[in-house]
Amino acid sequence: MSTQSNIDAGWYPDPHGAPQTLRYWDGSQWTDHTNTDQKPPAGAPKVQRQVQQQAGVTAGGAGGGTLFSEPVLVVNQKAKLIELTNEYKVMDQQGRELGSVVQVGQSALKKILRFVSSLDQYMTHKLEIRDAHGQPVLLLTRPRKFLKSRVIVQRPDGSPVGEIVQQNMIGKINFAINASGQQVGAIKAENWRAWNFAIVDHAENEVARITKTWEGLAKTMFTTSDNYVLQIHYQLPEPLLSLVVATALTVDTALKQDARGLG
Repeated sequence: MSTQSNIDAGWYPDPHGAPQTLRYWDGSQWTDHTNTDQKPPAGAPKVQRQVQQQAGVTAGGAGGGTLFSEPVLVVNQKAKLIELTNEYKVMDQQGRELGSVVQVGQSALKKILRFVSSLDQYMTHKLEIRDAHGQPVLLLTRPRKFLKSRVIVQRPDGSPVGEIVQQNMIGKINFAINASGQQVGAIKAENWRAWNFAIVDHAENEVARITKTWEGLAKTMFTTSDNYVLQIHYQLPEPLLSLVVATALTVDTALKQDARGLG
């Protein structure tokens, strides 16, 4: 059997003492090294470090394997030297891909403006949240803005889910989460730079948390990559659940991108 120094992160000698056997700990259970169907995704150790060490989220039990049934969603933006469209990969806490987020409807003019300036931040932005099979499950539209952002969340058939509306511009940024004309929750920045957010319900109880994770000095300096971990504390009712999932992407598009100033 390989020595411990030659074993990839997450692999350990069999805890039951079986000879010549390695097992992988995925955060909730042991898997068999000899069963290829149980081997973790290639990026699993990196994602687990991001969740457990950087975001401080303790590994929990496995969820239902979808965007709306996992307690932890890892949202990693595709690293680009020049960002003309937003693209994200969404994974569970073991690194299994659950879906993606893709910016759609970008005209050639808007891409040019994004390349030469930051004026595109005031224009309309559209995103699709897609499942693991590439099928849209939520549509996000941030209409053109001047000062405060508003994001409209819809089902693929166009039926409304709700809105995420920026409440202030100075100090710790807050967003209201609205559905059917009523506020059902809020997103509250925990510092003035708005890196980390607490998500609360209508009674101000924290139901989820967004934590920005460090992508490394090289990526921070030379690419546009932004990485986040969304931790949902318990199974939420609809439409709050869909709005919380949408929030993990909305924060970056509605607020973080605007930090570029006027170019």
